[in-house]
Amino acid sequence: MNIKQMVGEKAAEYVEDGMIVGLGTGSTAYYLVEALGKRVKEGLKIKGVTTSSRTKEQAESLNIPLVDLNDVEKIDLTIDGSDEISADYQGIKGGGGALLFEKLVANASEKVIWIVDDSKMVIRLGAFPLPVEIVSFGYKQLFRLFESKGLKPVLRLDDSKEIYVTDGGHYIVDLHLNTIENPIELAAWLDGLTGVIEHGLFLNMVHTVIVGHEDSVEILDVR
Repeated sequence: MNIKQMVGEKAAEYVEDGMIVGLGTGSTAYYLVEALGKRVKEGLKIKGVTTSSRTKEQAESLNIPLVDLNDVEKIDLTIDGSDEISADYQGIKGGGGALLFEKLVANASEKVIWIVDDSKMVIRLGAFPLPVEIVSFGYKQLFRLFESKGLKPVLRLDDSKEIYVTDGGHYIVDLHLNTIENPIELAAWLDGLTGVIEHGLFLNMVHTVIVGHEDSVEILDVR
C-alpha cells in the first residue's frame, strides 16, 4: 500500500453514518473516495459533495450518493489533499485545477481534514507555485500586472499544450514565488484584484492534517 492510499483510507475512518461529506480532488483524495465507495457498498449512508468533474465521475462509478452544494445548508466534513502545508498549518491548493470549487466546499464545511504525504509539509509556503484562477477575458492584463510585481507568472497549459480551462470555465496563472513571507497579506491583495476569481491560499481553514510517512500515519489536530 502506498503512502497516499494509507492516508486516504485513514481519513475515510472519520466519515460517519448520515454525514454530508465534501470529496476532494487529486491523487490522494482519489484513495479517500475509493475507500468511501467500499464503505458505501457495505452499508454506510452518506451524501457526497464533489469538488470537480473528475471526483464526480469517480464517486458516481462507486455508487456514492451525491448532492449539489446549492442543496445543502452545510457540509459536516470535507476531506481533501493539499500541495503544501506550512508549519503554522496554512495551505496552498489548486495543483489539480479545482481550487475554486475546493474552497467553496471547504468554506461550507463544519470540519476540514487535509491528507498528504510528508513531502508536502514545509516551514513556509511558496516553493509550490501558487495557482490563481482568473477570468479569460483580458487575462493578459492581470498576467502583465503579476509580471510587473515580480511574481513570475506562468499561464497553465493542459496536456495538449492548450490553455488549461477549469471546471468553472476560467484560466489559471501559477505564480512562482519560492517563499511567501506574508500569506494573509498576499491573499488580501489577490482578493482585491478585478478578474481574479480565486487563489490557492487556503488560510486558517484546516482542523486536522493526516500525514503519511514511509511506515506510519501521523494525525495533527490543528484546532
